[in-house]
Amino acid sequence: MTTKRKRSLQDVVGKETYSVWVNMLRTLVPDGRTHRLAPLVAGMLQYALAVSEEESGDEPDDESVAQSLLDSTEAVEEDEVEKLLHDVVSRLFKDAGVSYRRTSAGGEDYSIADSIYYEYVHWFDMPWEA
Repeated sequence: MTTKRKRSLQDVVGKETYSVWVNMLRTLVPDGRTHRLAPLVAGMLQYALAVSEEESGDEPDDESVAQSLLDSTEAVEEDEVEKLLHDVVSRLFKDAGVSYRRTSAGGEDYSIADSIYYEYVHWFDMPWEA
């Protein structure tokens, strides 16, 4: 019986970079604010996308992280990015030993991941130019 290998951003950015990211999140997430953490992780995804684009001539496998990142450039809604990349975002947080799920002071559950997908989709938006 073969087990399906879990997808990871490490497949794209390499062990060294991924290790730094995991250590950063392990330190920053517990006391970090979502509005600061989300752009940080969205930037990690943008970096992984840039690496994937540089290597796109290698024709990545359809189910690879690199292909999902390349496909994400067509996304205009956060839920589209979530469908493509949630497993790798979840894995990043799991590898860091921290959760992307939170509860507000008012008792409402929310997700840093949702904010990450928003920041990723709107990475190049400049509201002051609208």
